[in-house]
Amino acid sequence: MQPLMFNLDDSSSLANAIAQQLDAETGQISLRQFPDKETYLRVLTPCKGRSVVVFCNLYQPDDKILRLLFLAATLRELGATKIGIVTPYLAYMRQDKRFNPGECISSRPFAKLLSDKFDWLVTVDPHLHRYESLDEIYTLQGRVVHAAPMIANWISENIKRPLLIGPDSESEQWVSHVAKLAGAPFQVLSKIRRGDYDVEVSLPDVEKWRQHTPVLVDDIISSGRTMIETVEHLYAEQLPKPVCIAVHGLFSDTAYQNLSNLAQVVTCNSVIHTSNAIDLSRAIAEEVGQQF
Repeated sequence: MQPLMFNLDDSSSLANAIAQQLDAETGQISLRQFPDKETYLRVLTPCKGRSVVVFCNLYQPDDKILRLLFLAATLRELGATKIGIVTPYLAYMRQDKRFNPGECISSRPFAKLLSDKFDWLVTVDPHLHRYESLDEIYTLQGRVVHAAPMIANWISENIKRPLLIGPDSESEQWVSHVAKLAGAPFQVLSKIRRGDYDVEVSLPDVEKWRQHTPVLVDDIISSGRTMIETVEHLYAEQLPKPVCIAVHGLFSDTAYQNLSNLAQVVTCNSVIHTSNAIDLSRAIAEEVGQQF
């Protein structure tokens, strides 16, 4: 039976592209707020006996989570047989440790909220730092789409002599994988920290790479400080104008403006932004399609 897909991000071109590639029927809901700001939700498309996909990109999740949970609960009550969520950006993955007494390790209760309401989840490159996999905190079936092949393809098609750059040793695994797929060399900067605000970053064998375009790759750009500091060090070494690539461009405050003043900024369309140049819709649709 044709899958049924509800989109809780009305303006998302990514959701529409995924639905088209899945040949999914678009589900209709009525969604509004009462004068007291409580949410009214009504499912208009019959879902009894059907597999349902809910697209809700959980960037800025606090504005979305209640209506998402209300929709999932309603679909279940109305007889949907299997309910999955597609969220290209999975929120609350970075709060994975109690750094100070009394802090909420918010990744865990958030995972329970989603696991209790959904049968499966598809996301793109979640921030797995202290967790080995989603299975450590999610009890639903979690599926991960990796953006590295699409990023590598974009680099191959758009940059003639790329040199992939990792800002520190923690980035080496990620950068080396993209470099291998793109058939490009990579370097990881060495970092010497003399104090909280005194950090020296250097590029080994600078002379060897002067004719290459530095390409910084990371999973998330939020404040942009790591990218900006790295770009400034590359300029100090008189290297060409760099390209900064991220899977998820969150760009808090003036981060995008500050970074784009120094470098070309390219992101995947996991979060809709003017810097989107790398399309993930086909890879996400292929993963979702395996859930039926």
